[in-house]
Amino acid sequence: MAPAPEAELVVRPLDGGWGWVVVLGAFISIGFSYALPKAITVFFHEIQEEFTISYSDIAWISSIMLAAMYAGGPVSSLLVTTYGSRPVVILGGVMCWVSMVTASFGNSIIHLYICIGVIGGFGLSFNLNASLTIISKYFLAKRPLANGIAMAGSPVFLCLLAPLNQYLLSNFGWRGSFLILGAMLLNCCVAGSLMRPVTPPRNPSKAVSQKKLEEQTDVYGTSLKRNCMKNFRKFLDFSLFKDRGFVIYLIGSLMFFFGAYAPIVFLTAYAVKQGIEEYSAAYLLSIMGFVDMFARPGTGLLANTKWIRPRVQYFLSFAMVFTGSCHLMCSLGTGYVFLVVYTVLFGIGFGMMFGLIFECLMDLMGSQRFPSAVGLVTIIECCPMLLGPPAAGKGALVDITGDYKYLFIMCGSVILTGGVFLFVMNMYNYHMLDKERAMKEMGQNHEPKDNHDQENGTMMQLKEHPPPEATVEQTAPEAIDETATQADFFF
Repeated sequence: MAPAPEAELVVRPLDGGWGWVVVLGAFISIGFSYALPKAITVFFHEIQEEFTISYSDIAWISSIMLAAMYAGGPVSSLLVTTYGSRPVVILGGVMCWVSMVTASFGNSIIHLYICIGVIGGFGLSFNLNASLTIISKYFLAKRPLANGIAMAGSPVFLCLLAPLNQYLLSNFGWRGSFLILGAMLLNCCVAGSLMRPVTPPRNPSKAVSQKKLEEQTDVYGTSLKRNCMKNFRKFLDFSLFKDRGFVIYLIGSLMFFFGAYAPIVFLTAYAVKQGIEEYSAAYLLSIMGFVDMFARPGTGLLANTKWIRPRVQYFLSFAMVFTGSCHLMCSLGTGYVFLVVYTVLFGIGFGMMFGLIFECLMDLMGSQRFPSAVGLVTIIECCPMLLGPPAAGKGALVDITGDYKYLFIMCGSVILTGGVFLFVMNMYNYHMLDKERAMKEMGQNHEPKDNHDQENGTMMQLKEHPPPEATVEQTAPEAIDETATQADFFF
């Protein structure tokens, strides 16, 4: 689908300049948002021994954190719409700092659930959604590239935080490490300070009318004179479900997220069960993160070309089919070399998906509706993210079958089916959009002619049979109103 028309944007994005500084801030903010829930698993074993709890109990910290990060999407979208991205990202950084510092004084697992899981998860949600939204306001032509670079922050920070956390744990323990991580998370406040609001052009010849600027000010939320119903609609804009393209995108993304994380969680265990040494098995995730690091900006570059940009929704379908096929392939072979090849291909597919998934949503919704759309999408996506790994892993498919390969078959089948669904339904959606556009143009071309013929017929009747004066005044307007009503109903 082609980018949102310029008229919808009111002030055209700069596609450069300070926007690249904003991308740097988003790179930092998104990097912490996606990497922290995975990187803190380094501390789980020591926390488990100190609190004498099971691994399933300690694993809920990351699950609650991810769920809160996605469930907080609508709240984050509302705050971004009302106050802008800069204060929301700064608030998110402060919340992450508070969560890690207070968690360092915890003496129970419930304390960590609340501090790291809930407070930290909502802080990461504010960082993520606000960063994605500000990119859509600074970029249009180069938006896929900007999104790809910003999303690359996730694998880069994961590769940096994982060994750093291991070093901190060895030297300061998990409590001291949490204090240091909290201080590091304050860098999100620095990243947020870089996200200055988009200002309208000063050149009068290029500036839009004052009325449109006031409307844009209301859209971005600088005016606080809104009633409760409008705020609720921005909090959860259910009117988006009337958009056919949005519904198709949502179903496809839900199928992807259901099978996205289970292969990552159980890849090391699958390799160990095949007889591979534990250190070599753990190294597979590092290979995947390294490939993912380059796949995301590379996908942004490719999606920004004139051949892919108008068909970016199809590119997302291809990425899903490619990723699902990789998981199915993983169940067919054995040996470390085979798993390394699978991991490289999986890193490419995973990088393509996360380099495109928010770009495609921006492409469908436009910059004005994107904050509400991403908030609604993330709160719905938290369900398959929570259910996917438990349904595929311990206590479910693996325990029933006794083999990890069926986990990869299930995840690959779900993702592959989602990719085929997206491809077929996008073809249908584009066909219907072209058909509706042609019908609308046809109606606009014929409507004036029909009105003109009707007026000529009315004048001939008036000459032959002059009616009363009151009837003459009502005839033409009624005909026009009736035609307009039919047109409004049909289109």
